[in-house]
Amino acid sequence: MADVTAAAPAPPSIKAYLDALKVCLKGQPPALIQDALADAEEYLRAEQAQSPDETEAQVLARVVETYGTPQEVAEEYIAMEDAIKSPFPTRSDESEAVDKGPGLFGVLVDPRAYGALIYMLLSLATGIFYFTWAVTGVSLTLGLAILIIGIPFALLFIGSVRVISWVEGRVVEALLGVRMPRRLPTQEEGGTMWTRIKRILADGRTWSSLIYMVLQLPLGVIYFTLAVVLGVTSGSFIAGGFYELSTGKNVVRLDNYPELDALLSTPHGLVLLVIVGMIGILFTLHLARVMGFIHGKIAEALLVRA
Repeated sequence: MADVTAAAPAPPSIKAYLDALKVCLKGQPPALIQDALADAEEYLRAEQAQSPDETEAQVLARVVETYGTPQEVAEEYIAMEDAIKSPFPTRSDESEAVDKGPGLFGVLVDPRAYGALIYMLLSLATGIFYFTWAVTGVSLTLGLAILIIGIPFALLFIGSVRVISWVEGRVVEALLGVRMPRRLPTQEEGGTMWTRIKRILADGRTWSSLIYMVLQLPLGVIYFTLAVVLGVTSGSFIAGGFYELSTGKNVVRLDNYPELDALLSTPHGLVLLVIVGMIGILFTLHLARVMGFIHGKIAEALLVRA
C-alpha cells in the first residue's frame, strides 16, 4: 500500500492536493479535517510563493517528496489525534457512549456532565457579548459602507468574528469535549481589496459564525436559566433538609401549603426532601450532559468548515 501511494503522481495543483487530502480524511471529525487542510494549504502556498519561477505542478512535485502525499499526511494527522489525551472520549470512542449514556449514577463522576454544566453557567455572559458584538459590528459595517473607512472596518470586523469563533471553539472543546478547530482558518492572499471582500462574503464561515453568535444569546438564556433554577432548587432542598434535621430549626416553610408544610416538619418529610434534592441533582447533571451534546452539534455545524 505504501509503495502504491509513493508511486502515485503528485496532484497537479494545490486545490487538487487539498481535495485528495480531504478524501483521505473522510470519516474523521470535521474540525480535524479543517485543521489539516489549513496547515497543508498554508505550507503549500508558502512554498509556491518562494518559487515564483516554477509552475504550481512543479512546486507540488518537489514539495510532496518532503511534506508527504495526501495519504501520508492524513495518516500522520490521524496518528497525532489518537495520541492526544483528553478527559473526554474521542468522537469515534463516544459513538456508543452517547446512545447508552453514563448510567443513572455514573453521571456523578462524568467530567462531560460537569463541563457542560459550567458551559451552561457561562453561556449567558458569552451570549450577551457575542450578540452585542455581532449586531453592533453588522450595523456599523452597513452604516459605514458608503464611506472609505467602511471597507477596512468590514475586514477588521470579519477578522474579529473569526477570532471570536475560534476562541469559542476552544471553549466548546475544553468543556463539552467536541473536537473543534485548533488553529485559525487560512485566508487566500493576493488580489485587490474588492477581491478579498468577495472571498470573505462568499465564505460560508463568515455567515455561519455570525449566526452562531446571534443564536448564543437565546441559547445562553435557556442554558443559564435551566442550570441555575434546577441546581439552586435541588441544592436548597438538600441543604435545607440536612440543616433542619441536624439543628431542629424550622427553615423549610411552605406557608401557602399547610398540609405539605406539616409533612416537611417531620423527620420523614425532611428525609424525603433531601432525596428529592438528590434526584434533582442527578436530573440536572443528565440534562446538562444532553444539552452539552446538542450544543456541541450546533457548534460543530456552524463553526467548522471542512
